[in-house]
Amino acid sequence: MNVYDSERMAEALSRDGYRETTDIAQADLVILNTCHIREKAAEKVYSDLGRIRDVKDARKRDGKETVIAVAGCVAQAEGREITTRQPAVNLVIGPQSYHRLPELIARTETTKERIVETEFPGDEKFERMKTPRRVSSPSAFLTVQEGCDKFCTFCVVPYTRGAEFSRPLAKLEAEARELTAAGARELVLLGQNVNAYHGEGPGGRSVGLAELIRSLANIDGVERIRYMTSHPRDMDDDLIAAHADVPQLMPFLHLPVQSGSDRMLAAMNRKHTAAEYIDLIARVRAARPDIALSSDFIVGFPGETDQDAEDTLALVRAVGFAQAFSFKYSPRPGTPASSLEDQVPEDVKSERLQRLQALLDEQQSDFNSRCLGDVVPVLFERRGRQPGEFVGRTPYLQLVHAAADGDLVGRMANVAVTDVRRLSLSGVVQSGVIAAA
Repeated sequence: MNVYDSERMAEALSRDGYRETTDIAQADLVILNTCHIREKAAEKVYSDLGRIRDVKDARKRDGKETVIAVAGCVAQAEGREITTRQPAVNLVIGPQSYHRLPELIARTETTKERIVETEFPGDEKFERMKTPRRVSSPSAFLTVQEGCDKFCTFCVVPYTRGAEFSRPLAKLEAEARELTAAGARELVLLGQNVNAYHGEGPGGRSVGLAELIRSLANIDGVERIRYMTSHPRDMDDDLIAAHADVPQLMPFLHLPVQSGSDRMLAAMNRKHTAAEYIDLIARVRAARPDIALSSDFIVGFPGETDQDAEDTLALVRAVGFAQAFSFKYSPRPGTPASSLEDQVPEDVKSERLQRLQALLDEQQSDFNSRCLGDVVPVLFERRGRQPGEFVGRTPYLQLVHAAADGDLVGRMANVAVTDVRRLSLSGVVQSGVIAAA
């Protein structure tokens, strides 16, 4: 979602003559778009701001002014604390106020005041950010929902992104057509809790994610659809059926479980049990047997015992994942879990994470190994590092490297898999064959 937001900010600023640069010493405006989900990400902001301040000072000695803005969830959570800790920052702007970015930058340039803007007008944000969408890849992000009402005890999202807000179906259809007209062939539907989508549809009725997917699949040029990130509580029968019925919906599901221990799940306020999650996965697989599964895991949540950690490993073995993200618990200020007693020692977290990641890595390698010798449809997204090499993704979100004459970027082609690694596949493009989605 931060990638999507960064793209939209760049599009809005382009109307005022701004263009992106890879050389920070040439930048009149530097924006840090931040994440607050883990402590390291938040602390990295202040480390980066120190380096950017030095660039700003050097440019000032050459008679050049530099505006520094901090955007995203750290901006929302910490507000004026950022300008207090780092006075070189001119603007702090939360994720629901990006539509005001051009006017706020102009204001700080004129008045030299430091501005903090952290309101929550989500609907106004999307209504006013109507700049033409730019497409730099055949796979394009489309934010359909923001915010979360679940209030998991470890999570800052309800406090930094606000309550759940879903965009109207007609607005999303229009943006999707704009993206496909600009060259997108795959749409990745985004939301902090994307399967809680409940946008306004025809006649003012509420539309769920499954109906949104079916509608977008009918748009010319939409060949692939993905969505993330989901919550098990919102994985309804219609959405499961869409995985069986909609050819454009890719057989890949990222469905965070966080833990395999019912005791930990209750402490996290997840409102589901390990057995319910496993049953849900069985229903999804019944609808789409070849689906690849991904998840999130938190290791070392306060009060986690050795048995709780073993329960998580047991769930991983029971489900089988194609890939997953796993992290040590990181207390976030203001969340209920941050004040819980019985915090797990760091060395214990590290040992448990190592064991979990070893199992997840083994499952990812096994999943990829089963593709050896298969012919898979690949949507190529970019050039690789080697001459003539291109990089794309399978329907299961695996990275694929393949060589070809000409230009494969933006094209779909069948690839025979000849080599398998844990994180990627390599193969040979089947000449004269353009793949189905």
